[in-house]
Amino acid sequence: MLPVVAIVGRPNVGKSTLFNRLTRTRDALISAFPGMTRDRKYGDVNMDKRHFIIVDTGGITEETDDVGKLITKQALQAIEDADKVLFLVDGQAGVTPEDRMIADSLRRSGKPLTLVVNKTEGLDPSLSVSDAYELGLGTPVAIAAVHGSGISTLLETLFPEPNLVEAEDTPNKNIKLAIVGRPNVGKSTLTNRMLGEERVIVHDSPGTTRDSIFIPLERFEKHYTLIDTAGVRKRKKVSDVPEKFSVVKTLQAIESSNVVLYVVDARLGVSDQDLKLLGFVLECGKALVMAINKWDGMTEDAREHARATIDRHLDFVRFARVHYISALHGSGVGNLFDSINEAYESATKKLSTPMLTRLLEQAQDTHQPPLVQGRRVKLRYAHPGGHNPPCVVIHGNQLHALPESYRKFLSHFFQKKLNMYGTPVLIEFRTSDNPYRKKPGN
Repeated sequence: MLPVVAIVGRPNVGKSTLFNRLTRTRDALISAFPGMTRDRKYGDVNMDKRHFIIVDTGGITEETDDVGKLITKQALQAIEDADKVLFLVDGQAGVTPEDRMIADSLRRSGKPLTLVVNKTEGLDPSLSVSDAYELGLGTPVAIAAVHGSGISTLLETLFPEPNLVEAEDTPNKNIKLAIVGRPNVGKSTLTNRMLGEERVIVHDSPGTTRDSIFIPLERFEKHYTLIDTAGVRKRKKVSDVPEKFSVVKTLQAIESSNVVLYVVDARLGVSDQDLKLLGFVLECGKALVMAINKWDGMTEDAREHARATIDRHLDFVRFARVHYISALHGSGVGNLFDSINEAYESATKKLSTPMLTRLLEQAQDTHQPPLVQGRRVKLRYAHPGGHNPPCVVIHGNQLHALPESYRKFLSHFFQKKLNMYGTPVLIEFRTSDNPYRKKPGN
C-alpha cells in the first residue's frame, strides 16, 4: 500500500497549487478566491524516487455556516485517513489565529506532521519561516509551490529515504464514470450513495460542488473512477469566476470519461440546459445512462406525467437506459451499475468487417436506399472505424446524396442488431473511387 499524505491549512494558502505541483497535473482548481476546494481530491505523486498518494483538502476555518462546517469535516476526515500530514501556512501573511487553531487540532491528532511555509518567493529564507516556529511543530520547510522551489527539500523531509513502494497492479479496465447534471439535482448525494460513505459534501444550496472530484471504487471485482462534477447552469447565470472554472472542469470531466451518468430532477423535468449538456455528451461520443432522481414521495399521477414528459424530451437519446431512482433513500441506485457496465461494454465492443457487411446487406433488404436521378444509391461494404463510441464506415457510390433520415435508420439498425445499449453508433460514409473514371490531365 502506498502511504497517504494529506495537505491541510486555512483557505488560500496554496494547498491546491502544491497538489498540482506534486502530481504534475492541473487537476485541482486554483484561484485567488478562497474556498475553491471543498471536497477531498486524491492524486498520485512519483517524484525524486518518492511514491505516495497526496490528498488536497478544503480550507479549515471557524466558519459557522453549514457549508463551512462540511468543508472542515472533510478536511478532518482526510487527516484521520492519512499516514502523514503537510500543514501549509502562508509565508507572506505570517501566522494567523486560524493557523494556531489548526496547529492545536493537528497536535491532538497524533499524526506525523511536517510544517510547510508556502509563498516564500522573494523573501529571505531564514526570515520567511521565523514566524512559523511559534506554532511549536518543529522546523518549518520553506517552499514556493507556484515556482517549484523547495519541493525536493520537502520530499526529503517527508520521506528521508527513497520510497520505492511500487504501485499496486490495477486492472486495465477501469471505467471512468462522470456524474453530470444541473445544480442541486442530487449528484453528490448519488455519489455518496454509490460509494456507501459521506465522501463529498452535500448541501441544499446549489453549487456546493465546485471542482470535479475523482474517486476510485471497486464493486463486484469491477473497477470504476467516479467523477462528481459541478452543476452547470445557463451561461447568462454564470457570473462569478469560481463557477466559470467549475463549468470548464465539468466539460473536461465529460471528455475524459468513458460513461456519463446524467442526473435529472424528476420534479423539475428536462430543461433546455439539460438538452444542451446532453448534446455536448453526444458530440463527445460518450456512452450514456440517464438517472431520474428524487422519484420518492411523488404521487402516481405526478410520476405518470413526469415519465411521459421526460420520455418525450429524451427521444433523441433513446439508446440510453433510463432509471428512476432516489439517491437519498437508495432505491434503484444498485441497478445503475448494470446499465453502466452494459454501456461501457457496448461502447468498447470489438466489431469485424464480415459481420458489419452482412448487417449492411440486411439493412438494405429491410429498407432500400433511395433513388438519386433514377439510380439507386449503392452501399457496397462496411468495416469498423473505431470504438468508444463505435463507428461503422460504409463504402459505396453517391453517398453524398443519402438523406440524414437514412443515416439515422442505419445507426438504429446497427445498434439493434449488435445489441448495443447506452452508446451512440456513428455512421461514416466514404465514396468509392471509380477506377474507370478519367483523371484530370489524362
